[in-house]
Amino acid sequence: MRYKQLFDQWNNFSELESNWKKDLLHLAKDEKKVEDAFYRDLEFGTGGMRGEIGAGTNRINTYTIRKAATGLASYIKGAGAEAMERGVVIAYDSRRFSPEFAQEAASTLASNGIKAYLYMEPRTTPQLSFSVRHLYAFMGIVITASHNPPEYNGFKVYGEDGAQLNLADAEVVIQHVNDAGDALHIVQRNPDQELVIQLNEQMDQAYIDALKTVQENEELALSSDLEVVFTPLHGASGKTVKRILSEVGYKHIHYVEEQMEPDGDFPTLISPNPEEESAFEYAIQHGEKNDADILIAVDPDGDRVGIAVKTASKYELLTGNQTGAILIEYLMSQRKKKGDIPVNGRVFKTIVTSDLGRVIAEYYGVSTESVLTGFKFIGEKIKQYEETKEFEFLFGYEESYGYLIKDFARDKDAVQSVLAIVEAAAHFKKQDKTLLDVLSQLYERHGFYLEGLQSVTKKGVSGANAIQNLLEQVRVNRITEVAGITVLSQEDYLHSVRTFTDGRKDEEIFLPKSNVIKYFLADGSWVCVRPSGTEPKIKYYFGVLSGSEAESAQKLKALQDDFSLKMDQYLKE
Repeated sequence: MRYKQLFDQWNNFSELESNWKKDLLHLAKDEKKVEDAFYRDLEFGTGGMRGEIGAGTNRINTYTIRKAATGLASYIKGAGAEAMERGVVIAYDSRRFSPEFAQEAASTLASNGIKAYLYMEPRTTPQLSFSVRHLYAFMGIVITASHNPPEYNGFKVYGEDGAQLNLADAEVVIQHVNDAGDALHIVQRNPDQELVIQLNEQMDQAYIDALKTVQENEELALSSDLEVVFTPLHGASGKTVKRILSEVGYKHIHYVEEQMEPDGDFPTLISPNPEEESAFEYAIQHGEKNDADILIAVDPDGDRVGIAVKTASKYELLTGNQTGAILIEYLMSQRKKKGDIPVNGRVFKTIVTSDLGRVIAEYYGVSTESVLTGFKFIGEKIKQYEETKEFEFLFGYEESYGYLIKDFARDKDAVQSVLAIVEAAAHFKKQDKTLLDVLSQLYERHGFYLEGLQSVTKKGVSGANAIQNLLEQVRVNRITEVAGITVLSQEDYLHSVRTFTDGRKDEEIFLPKSNVIKYFLADGSWVCVRPSGTEPKIKYYFGVLSGSEAESAQKLKALQDDFSLKMDQYLKE
């Protein structure tokens, strides 16, 4: 079998680095682990690559990083001398081997005559996005696996606009990476060290200066008595968040010191994911000690943020959709008060994000546009409308806890979001309202929108096949009802077609192709199924609307229970 041959090839490679050699010795004890590490090359997709750290062709290691950087170098050289001179900005977060992988990428680029701007300490993904734009670089790289478990790392690629690569450019980069050859035998030439430029305090200051423009009411920071607990979850954002909140004047910020230092082992966490309640364990302890109004947690690379709000008996976590709705309400209400909402203002969200944000935006006279899942598509729209002037970007978000307020970065920015969330909470506290009070008022005004997400993990070769089989089967065996509610229409984004059950003619969907299907039900509910782009998971998204919280909760549970049963039969086949 090929995976065994590749294992032997790596095991017999005399120049293999010692840490990967040790990993092979460990792998050799388990045939299934050997197969998983070598059954394929780690896929370099439209957003880069992400995988478990370790030896093997299907793992993140020095050699697969070198191959990715070599392919990227080939792409840049093809763009010409100016692109090589403009160079690539490289940042990394707190994960294991991140500094080494960042240095490997910089050395590979420099050995190909390409300038590399390298951060020497952990920095957030949005700061990388900002830096690409600020330095007029040709591309950017961030070494991160976002909120994945500790065993993961990744290599994410950005274009000259500071956004993740658009699909067309990404496909060309993918081909260059695939053409780079056997990762183990790519020769690392002596890099020109003068081409590796270390980034320093000046770039941090430039980003801080930009962050200050996010404020709608600067005076709030100086007068607020809001009590806040913040944790970066051992990630890259702690230093930056602490600095910006201090510089703008907030006085009552308490930091989870046990989690402030970057640490890729995430020793105090079950998971470094602010979507999960366990990530708030230490923040809750600090919140109770300091009688905090809100708790804020940011993921390791600083692009996602979760919040919890104090109630009479506990801290209640908000979903990504709920936080997005509150931010839209606050930002649009403040801009309306100042007469600062442009007639062509637009909010952007993904197809699996709640419609509550859309109706709030409409309440303030702002249109909303839905894009495919992935913030790259919001970044792409920002660039498009920046050029055409048809719409002006006001806010972008996705249900998975990612928000962008100002487009000096072109990816979701948790540091911007922290500043805006704190300001919003401070504003509403002066009105004797918590963020939960604001959310309740939004439900009363617009209806009880409720959303849910279910994820099923299917690892390895068999898991990938099971997920693919599910998606094939739901296309062959059309779903006509969920929990007894009729499906009125179906959007298949892979085939770019919208079909109806009432006999109407099919319609074309003008979005990029993606292996996603969304169902619209007769009562206004919707269900969406898509594979994760970063983890071995299939995901089911749900959205309901009713006149009461209890009715929406009942609807949601019924949809989730019935749809997951339908999908389970395909996963088992």
